[in-house]
Amino acid sequence: MNRQKQFLKQAAFRFKRFARKSHSVFNSIHKTITIGVLSGCALLSAHAASVNPAEKAVIQTKSDTIPEKELDEVVVTASKTQLPLSMAAKLVTVITSKEIERAPVRSVEDLLNYVAGVDILQRGPHGTQADISLRGGSFDQAAILLNNVNLTNPQTGHYSFDIPVNLSDIERIEIVQGPSSLIFGASAFSGGINIITKKDTHSNAFAKLESGMHELFGAEARGAYKMQNSIHRLSAGYKRSGGYIQNSDYNIVNLLWQSRFDINGANIDIQAGVNDKKYGANTFYAAAYPNQYDDTRGMFASIKGETGGKLKFIPLLYWSRHYDAYHLFRPGTPDIPSWYTAPNYHRSDVYGLNLNMQYASGLGITSFGGEFRNEGILSSNLGRLMRQKSGNYDKWDNRSNISFFAEHNFVFDKLTLSVGGLYNYNTALADTLKADGFYPAINVSYRASDAVSLYASWSKATRMPTFTDLYYKAGKHRGFAGLTPEYSQSGEVGARYKSTVLMANLNAFYSKGDNLIDWVLNSSDGLYHAQNLASLSTYGIGVDAVISSVHIGYQYMTQKSDEARQNNPVSAYVFNYLRHKLTVGVHHRIIKDLTLSWNLRWQQRAGNYLKYVAETKEEIPTAYKPFLLLDIKANYTVRKINFFVNANNIFNTTHVDFGNIPQPGFWLTGGVSYLFESIKK
Repeated sequence: MNRQKQFLKQAAFRFKRFARKSHSVFNSIHKTITIGVLSGCALLSAHAASVNPAEKAVIQTKSDTIPEKELDEVVVTASKTQLPLSMAAKLVTVITSKEIERAPVRSVEDLLNYVAGVDILQRGPHGTQADISLRGGSFDQAAILLNNVNLTNPQTGHYSFDIPVNLSDIERIEIVQGPSSLIFGASAFSGGINIITKKDTHSNAFAKLESGMHELFGAEARGAYKMQNSIHRLSAGYKRSGGYIQNSDYNIVNLLWQSRFDINGANIDIQAGVNDKKYGANTFYAAAYPNQYDDTRGMFASIKGETGGKLKFIPLLYWSRHYDAYHLFRPGTPDIPSWYTAPNYHRSDVYGLNLNMQYASGLGITSFGGEFRNEGILSSNLGRLMRQKSGNYDKWDNRSNISFFAEHNFVFDKLTLSVGGLYNYNTALADTLKADGFYPAINVSYRASDAVSLYASWSKATRMPTFTDLYYKAGKHRGFAGLTPEYSQSGEVGARYKSTVLMANLNAFYSKGDNLIDWVLNSSDGLYHAQNLASLSTYGIGVDAVISSVHIGYQYMTQKSDEARQNNPVSAYVFNYLRHKLTVGVHHRIIKDLTLSWNLRWQQRAGNYLKYVAETKEEIPTAYKPFLLLDIKANYTVRKINFFVNANNIFNTTHVDFGNIPQPGFWLTGGVSYLFESIKK
């Protein structure tokens, strides 16, 4: 009798609210789920990827009482299996749709500036171009994903954010810090940023208009239509500006289509989009040339499936293409030198097939599978010489990346342990000893109490050089075809605290990189050369806290390298990192329906750059100066209409994020948005 009573005891997880997330996986590992007063079986019938109700079971336990646990409703991609944020064993920063609505920004890149653990090297504002790096890594080392589809650009990380998404499309942004090759693939050397779009569940529509200083204009529209077993969404966005300085104008267009089909309990997700940009690139790549110009177009398509049951199959097929025409002298510029003959033309193509299989049992969740990813380029500047020219292209290169992974998540009452590894092989290295490698990861999370959880992780990662790293030869930059892959390993420990008054996260991390790729100034010829560096150690601590309506974040980093101490190099990326970054956000109500959001950012960057003096055409090694910026947004809501005003850099602070490119001063904009009445069908 006692044995039977013991068997009937249940380990229960309780969620605060119902949000159609993938919590049903816990049912397959014999964990009872409740949502308020709803039972786990209610969740089973509600979720599109639910498991069979017969799999709902109890778990034999040794303790007399196991209290229900309230888990965060946000499910994040901190491993190959999606887990609630409170169970994640890595530092994952989540930016929610509410936070996005309150932020005085016009692009994802601008938004990420408010995260202490993210370094944004802005060349142009509002999504024109920015380099994103994590934990002291370079912009080429962070993987960029849209709905778990890796859209990282193999030509150069400058273009990895050329993706067709508007701010109003985004449900949340997940930022995973530290080497994440097992989670996102080999390109996630220093972490990954996964943008998750809104999954409208019924027919609705949204529209937004914005205008402001420097001839700024923006418009966004999104609509969703629900049919019996499918939902279809279409989003469009347009923004332009005449520019805040000479030759800083831009025109950006986004189109994104998404469909979800529910077929006998299985999901099929299809998405496709186009991002088109044309912008003045004043001193973007060479300070002596203020009339540079970029014309880019990125497009992608993917189809993803997901079955239900204890053994889930999640296949993904994707393709992306990026066009780039880079002009050293903008068309129409007078007195173009005779030595300049034509712009650089590039076309990069990526296609891949990914299969993730997940098996849930009483021992936890096992994920295993593999990915084939092909990366190719046609160019007038990058690659090996073609036998016959094709249009504007006379050079090319191509490589395939093949990987296999396995991971198991042990899920206990207080402990989550994740152990796995990635085997990776790249065809570009087929004739070397570096063609393949194994990259393990171990993550553990311990929930000491309802308020406190501790976590630790250790992982290894690798990254192939971009085609720009290998081949670019123009101006003052010289690529090197003999570059070898980068390698890193990283450890992290942290603690989370959550109560009704305070939410906080404290973490400390260490990473050691070998063979890191950087562009370093050679004093003998005055050129930046791509090269593999010796080992580099990075140490850091970070804290993130929310107290009522105040959000505070801070990160400190320092790096140690024998090469840096001996040569004190002027480095484009590796030795150029944020030593300090402090962010403060405050959101409060003024009167009924009127709210105000304040966002302050202070940062101090390590490293030097060559400051260009136009009068003498000299370049002087100069240290980066710290700066402080304050942005404000006011929102006034009347039913489904929202009026807003943004005031960015209200102190009109003069500052640079990268090299000689001045960033905007004070910029005032305003607009209105409307959410059309939702109609269920």
